Amino acid sequence: MKLRTLLVYGFAATSLACSTAVQARHSVDKKLLERGRYLVRIGGCNDCHTAGYAESGGKTPESQWLEGNPVGFQGPWGTTYPANLRLYMQKLSLAQWLKAARKPLRPPMPWFNLRVMPDADLHAIYAFIRQLGPAGKPAPLYVAPGHNATSPYIVFVPQNLPKTASRH
Repeated sequence: MKLRTLLVYGFAATSLACSTAVQARHSVDKKLLERGRYLVRIGGCNDCHTAGYAESGGKTPESQWLEGNPVGFQGPWGTTYPANLRLYMQKLSLAQWLKAARKPLRPPMPWFNLRVMPDADLHAIYAFIRQLGPAGKPAPLYVAPGHNATSPYIVFVPQNLPKTASRH
């Protein structure tokens, strides 16, 4: 009888500990995902990586966020298209994302903003995008300078600016 009682209490204690650990993990994950959602929103990720987001004043449903954009940006670098981040992130481990987030990319991607983000923020962005799940199609491929892009693009060419531009 004592052995049975000990087993029951041991099982109950183990179940309680596991349940508490799962609840704590869920709480941390929820905070991480909320931080990721916030950073994606204020970082302007949707402006380019979600078709129609800027035009709708940010009213695109979250279920359609970050599926890439068939409208590219053309300049001296060629024509670039905002990637489908939901497909992209599914292929990467967190370590691969942290490394990739700090590498230079073609304009107009503000990769220099990602480069200075702390790992914790990049982790939150990664977790949030991955939890959205894969959706959409891959964005059109990069088109080198001097080649014709076959999908829509915005001409994004800086004008000649004075060496000391006034900032007001």
